[in-house]
This record gives sequence, C-alpha cells and structure tokens, in this order.
Amino acid sequence: MTATATASAPAPTPEATALYDIPGPRTRRRHLLYGVLSTVLIVALACWAVYLLFDTDQFTRTKWAPFEYQGIQELLLSGLGNTLKAFAISAVLALALGGLLATGRLSEHRPVRWVATVAVEFFRAMPVLVMIFFVFVALKVQPLPALVAGLTLYNGSVLAEVFRSGINSVERGQREAAYALGMRKTQVMSYVLVPQAVRAMLPAIISQLVVALKDTSLGYLITYEEFLHAGKLIASNLDYDLPFIPVVMVISPIYIGMCMLLSWFAHRVSKRQQRSPKTEAVDVAPAEPGTLLPGGGPPRAPGP
Repeated sequence: MTATATASAPAPTPEATALYDIPGPRTRRRHLLYGVLSTVLIVALACWAVYLLFDTDQFTRTKWAPFEYQGIQELLLSGLGNTLKAFAISAVLALALGGLLATGRLSEHRPVRWVATVAVEFFRAMPVLVMIFFVFVALKVQPLPALVAGLTLYNGSVLAEVFRSGINSVERGQREAAYALGMRKTQVMSYVLVPQAVRAMLPAIISQLVVALKDTSLGYLITYEEFLHAGKLIASNLDYDLPFIPVVMVISPIYIGMCMLLSWFAHRVSKRQQRSPKTEAVDVAPAEPGTLLPGGGPPRAPGP
C-alpha cells in the first residue's frame, strides 16, 4: 500500500505589478533603517530648537507676562477677527471668480474661451503681493479692499484651473449619455458633471483656501490691522531681547489650528457627501419577464 505525501502549499506572496515591485526582506530592512534614522534626526532637531529657546530664556515669566494684559489680548483678538473677515470675503469671491473663469474656459465660443484663458494665466502668474500693492498704491483704495482684491484675483485664477480640470476628469461617457437623453449643456453641468467632480476637486479647493488664509498675513505690509500686524505691534513695544519669538509662539499655533480646522471641515463635507442619498448606491430590482406580445404566449421554436 503506497501512501501519497502531500506537500504543504507555500504561503501566498503579493504579486508584483508592472509599475511597482514588492520589496524583499533586505529592502524592507533598509526602509526600516531609513525611517528610524529620519525619526532620530527630527527628534534631535526638535530637542535642539527647544534647547535654544531655553538657553535664550524664552520661557521666563518676564517675556510671557505681557500677554496677560487685557489690552494685548484685545489687540490680538481684533487682529484675528480682521484676518478672518479678510479671509471670508476673499474666499467667497475667489470661489465665485473661479467658477466664472472656469465656465469661460469650458465655453464653446472661442472668444470667450480666449479671454478667460488670458485672465487665468495672467493673474495666476502675477505674485499676489504685487497685485495687492498695485491695488493699494495705484488705485488708492483702503487696505482691506486691496488685500481682498489681490487674494481674490490670484486664488480665483488658481481655483478656475481646479474647477476646469475637475470637470474634465469626469468620464466622457457621462457627458455623452446626458446629451443622449436630451439634456442641455447647463443641465449636464449642473446635474451630471459638477456633482461628480466635487469629490475630486474638494482636496485641491481646501488646499487653496488654506493658502488664501495664510496669505492674509501680507496685509500688514499695507498697514491692514490683521493678526500678524497685531503681533508686530506687540513685539515692537516690548523692551526685552528677541521679543518676536514669544509673539510667534503665540500666533503660529493659531494659524496652524485654523488651517487644520479647514481640513477637518473638508473631511466632514466629504463624509457627508458619501452618506448622501444622491450618491449612495441604489438597489436594482432583479430582471423579470417582459410583457407578452398580444395574442400569444411565450415564443416557441418552429415545428419540423
């Protein structure tokens, strides 16, 4: 009687693709070593920065006591409010301008498309600080409108490209199917293309809004009393060495927190869209026999 021995099957290994080779054991060890060295380097730099702060006496009570004064707190809150006001106005106007320029670039009329293209390329290539100074000095407007105008023109032109590329990224068959159903171009854009493109565009839109929020700090160059301008006023009136470091340590976490809040809001909006009834999968009923032709039952094969 012969016994057949069955060899144990080897453990499945991930398959390599044409664009990416699965790293082997040596490569994984090397990547782990790189990660450990990078972490050690980052921790060392952070410890060195903290040591310098302690070495220059940046955490002494003398340098932090001024922030307990009500006048300084009110000045910071006023600057923060002005920053948020400039950002809110410029964000709304930039989104509107971006949608308008993107519509022009997607237009079927060549003159409209050319004008929109020239406007987008010009304002996107111009430094935002140059546009702010031009509006403030040449047109002689107030600091807030000058800051808002510069931020709107620059960020609106960038958002126009985001909108255009997002709409063009939708599969071409979606557009063709909508036109085949007899929908007009406005209906195709409103009900088919834009809702599908929003998901792809949302991260880029939020990233550009974060840029607009940080660029509001350029307002202090034209004497707009925003958050950074308030910090500069506080630091210039302190009578100890390196007064800007405590001020920056107060202002920078607030800027970072506002940017993280924007990212959190974008994440919530994306999750809400995924749970929306308009974007959820719809159960399709199983196929059933169709209506029979008049005067007969189901079709039969012809007799011999």
